[in-house]
Amino acid sequence: MSITTPSPSANPTDSQQGNGYGFALVSLTSLFFMWGFITCLNDILIPHLQSVFSLTHFQAMLIQFCFFGAYFIVSIPAGILVKRVGYKAGIVTGLIIAAIGCLLFYPAASMQEYAVFLGALFVLASGITILQVAANPYVTALGPQKTAASRLNLTQAFNAMGTTVAPWFGSLLILSAVAHDVSTMDEVQRLAQAESVQFPYILLASMLLILAAIFSQLKLPVIDAIEDTSGEKTDDSAWNHRHLVLGAVGIFMYVGAEVAIGSFLVNFFGLENIAGLNHSDAAKLLTYYWGGAMIGRFVGSVVMQKIAAGKVLAFNAGAAVLLLILTIIGEGKLAMYAILLVGLCNSIMFPTIFSLGVAGLGKVTSQGSGILCLAIVGGALVPPLQGLLADSIGIQLSFALPLLCYIYIAYYGLIGSQVIPNKK
Repeated sequence: MSITTPSPSANPTDSQQGNGYGFALVSLTSLFFMWGFITCLNDILIPHLQSVFSLTHFQAMLIQFCFFGAYFIVSIPAGILVKRVGYKAGIVTGLIIAAIGCLLFYPAASMQEYAVFLGALFVLASGITILQVAANPYVTALGPQKTAASRLNLTQAFNAMGTTVAPWFGSLLILSAVAHDVSTMDEVQRLAQAESVQFPYILLASMLLILAAIFSQLKLPVIDAIEDTSGEKTDDSAWNHRHLVLGAVGIFMYVGAEVAIGSFLVNFFGLENIAGLNHSDAAKLLTYYWGGAMIGRFVGSVVMQKIAAGKVLAFNAGAAVLLLILTIIGEGKLAMYAILLVGLCNSIMFPTIFSLGVAGLGKVTSQGSGILCLAIVGGALVPPLQGLLADSIGIQLSFALPLLCYIYIAYYGLIGSQVIPNKK
């Protein structure tokens, strides 16, 4: 089974692109913004719920485990759903399920049960997964194949815009009332702390439902290239292509590293030898981490028109390694600015690894895309592993784990992404 994605032969005409595709692309950017916004709110939830429930770093990282674990569990069923009901209905379904997940935060806060919060996050992430499965391949098909990577980079930039805005939203509405000394909180105060997430997520649910209503009425273009109607069979398999398999590992490493770093930034900036900031002020600095990714994607889409994507990927990964070394050995503003600049390095990594991974797959492109989507589970596994390291050796030294991830990504950009003809 595989997630439906565009055939490499997709090549819409210029007239098609000019008539209906421009409007569709603009409409879809709102989805990329929304799920980027929601995903980044996890970085605010982690220190908040860690304070409310007195969690260890490992326990707090279960937030990312449940959220990104949904990608691994739901991706293939989501692909089957989208193939059956179509891309437009798949988008609407994903929005409704994500809205339900947001609404579940209300009873979770009232019950003060961490497990219920995790369940709500899983439902929310399931909706986001369906959106990704439907929207990503749809965007790549909204125009000529040769500019597919550029379009994906562009929409991913709006995804990063959502992650840039979210920390300010979360710091004002969620973290501003967090009490640092949880031992002094009585039951009434603890309930108030937990309930601070209710209004923001109800607001998000309302916005998602409005988007669902809008998309249900939109007339999105039907693109035959992503409907897989040929019925042709092939003996080939995406697993036979080395660069695809290594690319899946690259997606795992990248998402894991990016999510793990973002998850620890608030607590990292709270360390006395770094900045000694409270949670609310530290959360605002997340804007620079995710904002760097947004700027980098706009710039990267231009740079990669002149420089090979693999080389740009390796350069960014190598820069991330150097910055993480400074983060681990440095103190004060040096360490703080170094880790924030990693966001700029992250910018082009996901769409670039994705594009390099599916290059030359031919009839098994859809299968390869499904494998890459499943690899997003790295966001569920790497953060808890860093949480274990943080509990044992401290937050600062725990950044050695994402450092190793970026070393692999540099290798993939230079060597692993090279397409070796399949001998089968």
